[in-house]
Amino acid sequence: MSTPAQRGGMPPSSMNLRGAVDLSALKARADAAARPASARAAAPAPSPYIVEVTEATFPQLVQLSSQVPVVVNLRAEWSDQSAQVTSVLEAAAVEFDGRILLANVDLQAQPQIAQAFQAQGAPTVVAVVKGQPVPLFEGALPDQQILAYLDELMKVAEANGVTGTLNDGSQPSPVEAEEPPLPPLHQEAFDAIEQGDFAAAAAAYRRALAEQPADAEAKAGLAQVELMDRVQHLEADRTRQRGADEPESVEAQLAVADLDVTGGHVEDAFSRITGFIARSAGEDRETARKRLLDLFDVVGVTDPRVTAARSALARALF
Repeated sequence: MSTPAQRGGMPPSSMNLRGAVDLSALKARADAAARPASARAAAPAPSPYIVEVTEATFPQLVQLSSQVPVVVNLRAEWSDQSAQVTSVLEAAAVEFDGRILLANVDLQAQPQIAQAFQAQGAPTVVAVVKGQPVPLFEGALPDQQILAYLDELMKVAEANGVTGTLNDGSQPSPVEAEEPPLPPLHQEAFDAIEQGDFAAAAAAYRRALAEQPADAEAKAGLAQVELMDRVQHLEADRTRQRGADEPESVEAQLAVADLDVTGGHVEDAFSRITGFIARSAGEDRETARKRLLDLFDVVGVTDPRVTAARSALARALF
C-alpha cells in the first residue's frame, strides 16, 4: 500500500524519508514521455553504476531506489563546480561497487527533474530511497565531505531496509517487479492525484478513514494531498514576502510553512509554526497546532525532525 508520494515505497508507519518533494507527478509525466522517447538511448556511461538520466528513464530509477540508493547529481556542463562534484561522485559510485547508483542529470536539458527536486542551481545532489527524496547538498564541497554525505546516506538506506546491490542477480528487475494492488479507496485517491484532482483524492482518503479510522496510510495520504492542494496555486515570492510582512497572521505563516515542507526545508517549517504557537493564543494558536500535526503526518511520524518538533511544540504550548 502506498501514499501518493510513496508508490512502491515503505508504509508511512515506518517511513522517515518523506516530505521533501512529491515524485508522483514527475513519474506520471515521465511515463507518458517514455512512449515516444523509448527508442532514444542514453550516452554510454563509464560504469554500469553511473547513468545519464532523462524524464523518460527517471521512473525506472524511482523503482530501483527500493533496491539501492539512487544518488541524483543535477549538474551543468558549464559549471566547474559540477565537474568537480561529478568526478568525486563517479569515483565513489565505482568504489561502492553496485551498492549505489549514480544518476547524472543535465539540469538545463531536464528542467522537469530539476523542478521536481527544487534545484536552484548546479550542482545540486539529492538521493532517492524507497521512492522518496533525501536532500544531500548543494554547491561544491571538499572531496571528503562529499564522501561523508554518501556514508550517511548508506546509513539512512540501511535503516529503511534498502540494502541490495546491483550485482545481486537475485534482485528483481525494476521493470519486471509488480506492485501489489492498492485497496479500492487508496487506488481511487491515487488515480485522482494522477489527474491533478487533489480534492477528489482527499475525499477518497476521508472515506477510507471513515471505514478504518486507524488506517495510517490513508491519514498520511490525506495530509499529503491536502498539502499539495494548498500549495499548487501559491506564488512563492509573494507568499514569503507576506510571511515576512505579517508575522502575526496565521494564514501567512502557515502558507510559508507549507512551501518550506514541499521544498524540503522541514526544520524551517516546523520552527516557524512552533514559534507562532508560542507567541499566539486562541483560535489562531489552535489552527497552527492542527496544521503542524498534519505536517508531521506528511513528513513521517518516525522522522527525527518530527520528534524534535514535538518537543518544541510541547514547550510552546506549556
